[in-house]
Amino acid sequence: MKFLDEVKIFISSGQGGDGCVAFRREKFVPFGGPDGGDGGRGGHVIFEAADNLNTLIDFRYHQHFKGARGGHGMGKNRTGKSASDTVIKVPVGTEIIDDETGEILADMTEIGQVYMALKGGDGGQGNARFATSTNQAPRKFTPGHPGEERWVRLKLKLIADIGLLGLPNAGKSTFLANVSNARPKIADYPFTTTHPQLGMVRHKGVDFVVADLPGLIEGAADGVGMGHKFLKHLSRCAGILHLVDGHSEDPAKDYETIREEVAQYDDGLLELPYLVVVTKIDAMDPEKVTEMQKILKKVSGKKEVMLLSAPTHDGLDKVLDKLAKMVDDRRRKDAENQEENAPFTVSHG
Repeated sequence: MKFLDEVKIFISSGQGGDGCVAFRREKFVPFGGPDGGDGGRGGHVIFEAADNLNTLIDFRYHQHFKGARGGHGMGKNRTGKSASDTVIKVPVGTEIIDDETGEILADMTEIGQVYMALKGGDGGQGNARFATSTNQAPRKFTPGHPGEERWVRLKLKLIADIGLLGLPNAGKSTFLANVSNARPKIADYPFTTTHPQLGMVRHKGVDFVVADLPGLIEGAADGVGMGHKFLKHLSRCAGILHLVDGHSEDPAKDYETIREEVAQYDDGLLELPYLVVVTKIDAMDPEKVTEMQKILKKVSGKKEVMLLSAPTHDGLDKVLDKLAKMVDDRRRKDAENQEENAPFTVSHG
């Protein structure tokens, strides 16, 4: 399945049904009064977050969504049938944005969450509503109210706990394949990953989702390469795992390139907890490993630079310990914030 994380679509709700002009026709009642019913409501346009979607690719070929029209009123004061709603299913993590104003209308963060984007038009009134003492046989009715319409942008931000960052070929896909059931494409050349990959990790009782984002390069925040398209997916993460290729000739520059590109995109992302890890240590001399650790400790200001070998799994358990703690800390903090913001209720005994 191809990955698509931003689309623009047109939505319009349904028009209400027209009111009806009708009169009673009964035996022995030659001049029955008006009994035209009202029209039915037009269909709403509703977005729903679904758990079986992880891309917006379906919207590439279906970009216009129109609500159904309500049924027209009928004689004997029968109201037209309300139209069924148009339900648009989107992946969890999708933002719905007004294309004209840029306003975020809804953030679909939970499975089953619904958002009514447009209300259907009300039905028109039948002639029974216009009867008066001076006009007992009105032929007046009103048409159904028009629906609403707008262009919206759908922007998918992956719901991942840990984001993987690093230059192309830093070992992100290999790491994800080793710790989860994800099967990303892996090869020894840049940009093997051309769209985000998600993997579920279970480590010592903690389950969390890791997102392998395509490799950044210098100038990514300005649109060079493809990594800038996926930096937005970091905004929901509890932390960042920054992988540095152990074969790099200039690890300090590699590290700074990533951090600078993230800062240019959104310097708020630098406040996220992050872990620096040197990969491919199984193919390095011990002296080289020590030297690289010293360089990265200096440039990053971190107390610890961890080591990892994907083929031998050396250091893997320690890295996962750190990531699990990041996730656990974030979830505990979120739970505390929810308790603090919960509405206060008074119990009446």
